[in-house]
Amino acid sequence: MLVVKNHKKLLLNLNNPDRVTTIIPTARAVEVKGQTLVAVPHRMEEVRVLRNLGFDAPAPMGSYYDWPGRFKPFEHQKVTAEFLTMNPKSFCLNGMGSGKTLSVLWAFDYLKKLGAVNKMLVVSPLSTLERTWGDEVFNHFPELTFAVLHGSRERRHKLLASDFDIYLINHDGIKSKETCKLLADKEGLDVVCVDEIASFRNASTDRWKALNAICKDKEWVWGLTGTPTPNAPTDAWAQVKLISPTRVPKYFTAFRDQVMRPQTKFKWTPRDGALETVRQSMQPAVRFAREDCIDLPPTTFVTRQTELTAEQKLAYRQMLVKMRAEVGSGQVTAINEAVKLTKLLQIVCGTAYTPDGEVSIPSHHRVNLVKEIIEEAGAKVIVFVPFTGALNAVAEELGKDFTVEMVHGGVSKNERDRIFGAFQKSQNPQVLVANAAAMSHGLTLTAANTIIWFAPINSLETYEQANARIVRPGQKLNTLIVNVEASDMERKMYARLQHKGKMQGLLLELLKGES
Repeated sequence: MLVVKNHKKLLLNLNNPDRVTTIIPTARAVEVKGQTLVAVPHRMEEVRVLRNLGFDAPAPMGSYYDWPGRFKPFEHQKVTAEFLTMNPKSFCLNGMGSGKTLSVLWAFDYLKKLGAVNKMLVVSPLSTLERTWGDEVFNHFPELTFAVLHGSRERRHKLLASDFDIYLINHDGIKSKETCKLLADKEGLDVVCVDEIASFRNASTDRWKALNAICKDKEWVWGLTGTPTPNAPTDAWAQVKLISPTRVPKYFTAFRDQVMRPQTKFKWTPRDGALETVRQSMQPAVRFAREDCIDLPPTTFVTRQTELTAEQKLAYRQMLVKMRAEVGSGQVTAINEAVKLTKLLQIVCGTAYTPDGEVSIPSHHRVNLVKEIIEEAGAKVIVFVPFTGALNAVAEELGKDFTVEMVHGGVSKNERDRIFGAFQKSQNPQVLVANAAAMSHGLTLTAANTIIWFAPINSLETYEQANARIVRPGQKLNTLIVNVEASDMERKMYARLQHKGKMQGLLLELLKGES
């Protein structure tokens, strides 16, 4: 099969040309240098038919799209984007950190330029709404407009009433019946992309029902997740019902009986072949595990955004007011700046240290985000938490859903050796919650492929050394460093850490620039 780009045709040398020309009305037999070939328009519809006939026809996008943006796409991103353009209702199961977001945006941009689609709704976790999806659109697609549907009801509905190419909304944002109806009825909104669709694995929830109402009449629905069945094979059923309802039984119990076997009245275990049943139901799908993306850099840094709780926001604002007053009176100097910065970090981590002792401040938004990232990781995870009080609280919360061990300055050498040995050699623990300074040198912890920074730290050396625990000889997986942030201060700190900058002067910059 030959692609003739200047004519946008595919040329096929066939023993039986009628096999194609009788099924594809636009196909024509042509004479080329005395040989009869079949010329087929290189368009999506014709390619779909050729593929159904058993031909390995290339997606048109790969031949005619200019791939706009600041970066040249990796090969697996091209394959993913082309796949999405050819499969209106499908799954992208690429691993976390493999660049799914850009693949989706390239696919949408291509389809929009063809006139095949008009507008897209992206339903994503709140942590990726602006810092991932918004930033990628802004940085790579200047011709596309977008709106983030987050905030007050009035703001969301005002933005929805306006004309944008892409609308971004968080998972829980669709639960409002009024917002859901506006999205379902939005003129020209013909593509729905559900990021981390595994979060919709329970069909009895309000947000699943809302998403189903939005998706059911859309021609294009893409589901994205690197971990489609984080708990059990039955997790797939609700996700498939959103994308391709006819690929699974109508009722959950029927699907459960296909993939699970009852052990007792309340305990079920996966049947032999359960994963294959799930794989078949979640078709069509494209899958690149992060370790399969050989063109990726060995380590990828990503940012996940969360928000402070009401209690944290109040404490944070009060501390800023106090520090501004101290700056005005000359109490903040280069010598004590790091100490002052630490007080703000304590607040965003959920603890504060006063003359009367440690005070706990609710930080459940940040902890819930960490749980989401662990589910997405697909391998063991290390969570670095700067302060012992916060570390204990985080370990306790994560222990409700995962097997967890923790390491800090108060843990004995013998106990650390036991924990590190189990982490490397055994199935459990799944998660290691640690103070970076307590394990930033010498250790090899390549059983993990993901590090989550619960909050930034002041020391560049410790940050780099701690990240090196998983980026070492013997690591067989591409690694991911996830920086969690909820404030301008944290964003500035991470930027300096990644660009090997010093923290000196950051607090004064923050106090001058943040309201």
